[in-house]
Amino acid sequence: MFKNIRFKRISIKRSSLKTFGFFLLFASLIWFFVQISKEYTQVIDIPVSYVNVPMDKSIAKERPQNLKLRIQDKGFAIWYYKIFRPEVKLDLGKALEENGELVYNFEANREFLEDQVNINFEKARFIQESLSIKYQPKKKKRVKVNPEIDLSYAVGYSAREPVKLRPDSIQVSGPENIIDTLQSLNTVYLRINNINTNVSGKVKIDTSSLGMLSFYTNEVSYSQEVEKFTEGSVKVPIEVLNLPENTNISIFPKEVLVYYQVNLKQYEMVKAENFRVVCDYNDIDDGDDFIIARISESPSFVSNLRLNERKIQFVIKR
Repeated sequence: MFKNIRFKRISIKRSSLKTFGFFLLFASLIWFFVQISKEYTQVIDIPVSYVNVPMDKSIAKERPQNLKLRIQDKGFAIWYYKIFRPEVKLDLGKALEENGELVYNFEANREFLEDQVNINFEKARFIQESLSIKYQPKKKKRVKVNPEIDLSYAVGYSAREPVKLRPDSIQVSGPENIIDTLQSLNTVYLRINNINTNVSGKVKIDTSSLGMLSFYTNEVSYSQEVEKFTEGSVKVPIEVLNLPENTNISIFPKEVLVYYQVNLKQYEMVKAENFRVVCDYNDIDDGDDFIIARISESPSFVSNLRLNERKIQFVIKR
């Protein structure tokens, strides 16, 4: 009987403890919400980053990472800013140059800042009126851009001129020791296959491993006129250059075929007399029984020239 009485007392105490705990938690929550609904004035740190840094300037590594903001608001608003710490991006393109520094004025850019952090500036003020960022001037230079563009044409099509870039050079700025050694830039690699019409587009400039530099543009336009081509051939006599006096030479063959590619529209313009094939007597060494022929003259509008025979047999008669 004594044991039963003791068990009931313990049960009553545990039940009372749960009830007490519930009301304590409820009261604590009420107290917490009451407290955070009150207005407070407090200084908080706002992280900052920098965007639109002027191309001709390099800002110092030792620059402010946080801004101090005095805010008067409800407790939950202050709690939110302390926990989540929204970042402010300072547009240095809107900063003024004063005494070798970029000066960013908060009041002049008030609306821009309000949109970022969603703070009512009627109840908040930056402790500083402006922010000064030290910078180093960069050296500028115009650098040629080379196309890394691989074009593969459909059968019967080709181009007379190489790929054109526009612009073919761009403005670059950066530390003097890097800029002085930079001679040219390449586009990123681009391959286009089976081309049978004019090509054009935009291609990025390869800026990998050049993180210290600023590029005034990071892409260029490319273009090339593609035309229908055909292959032709003409028979051209071989000339021997630098033949000594009183020396006769017999060569075989005396004529060779010159193969070429030409725009279909200009095919009728190609004549044998537009070509010149030569061998140079000075290229003959003791024991040689042949001499190499080469094309020394050809029309400017033909391409992919080749000979049906380059090794020309010869006999010298003195």
